Amino acid sequence: MSQASYKWPNDARLALSVVVNVEELSEYNVGQGDRITEPVDELHVTLSKPVRNYGNESNYRYGINEGHARVAALLDRYGVTSTYTAAAVSLERAPAVAAYLRGSRHEVCSHGHRWIHQFRFDEAQERQFIRDAADSIEKTIGVRPAGWLSRYLHTGATRRLLQEEGFLYHMDDYSADAPFWGEVDGSDRPMVVVPYQLDTNDMKMWVAPSYLPKDWLDYAVDSFDTLYAEGAHAPKVMSLGLHLRIIGRPGRIGAFEKFLQYVAQKPGTWYATRRQIAEHFAAQVPAP
Repeated sequence: MSQASYKWPNDARLALSVVVNVEELSEYNVGQGDRITEPVDELHVTLSKPVRNYGNESNYRYGINEGHARVAALLDRYGVTSTYTAAAVSLERAPAVAAYLRGSRHEVCSHGHRWIHQFRFDEAQERQFIRDAADSIEKTIGVRPAGWLSRYLHTGATRRLLQEEGFLYHMDDYSADAPFWGEVDGSDRPMVVVPYQLDTNDMKMWVAPSYLPKDWLDYAVDSFDTLYAEGAHAPKVMSLGLHLRIIGRPGRIGAFEKFLQYVAQKPGTWYATRRQIAEHFAAQVPAP
């Protein structure tokens, strides 16, 4: 069976993966012993000296204090099943978010132990970082994570270490619109890769303030339409990446609801967790 010859459950036209990133409260902070301070992305401010940025810390707390309630309300209202890519320490420090996820229909995927870069780690440090994240999420949520998303950069050893720790899939790939078996350096066994899509991510509104919610909505709808049409002939996945401190703002949350309203008119859309996508793919397409 080729990687394009299977079908989604119930002959769905498109697997729609809503990814809610939980990064707040575990970002770089000299108050937590880090050597650098988290940049203020929305204002394009990067401090040259490692001083504590109390204002930016509060900017991140907004995602937990206000943004999550708005995002969760829409997920519930429209019956969306999603994947929360969460930094483990963020969940430890956000009990309301953790309580919402515990025992819910949503999946929690690991976004690191903290929301920091792992590419600087040696292999032993990275292994511990991965293990600490999985242990923490399992303790907080009750389910060990099956997937991993780095803070963009990872190492050549990452997939092998994830395999060793029992992870099912890896997200740090932007090369396709459907899952595939990816090579693992230092291992004879491939790993399921469920690619992510940065172009539909709400982060674009954070780093480019002139990119308005209506622009993001138009782009998301256009992306959906193309993948939905192509899904009649081959399995496709659309990723919609969200952040509590970004899409959860009053002036942006409406764009997310408009997208959900649009999708509700399209039969055959499967709101799936990334774990469901990975498991279905692995069951249908034998590893090479």
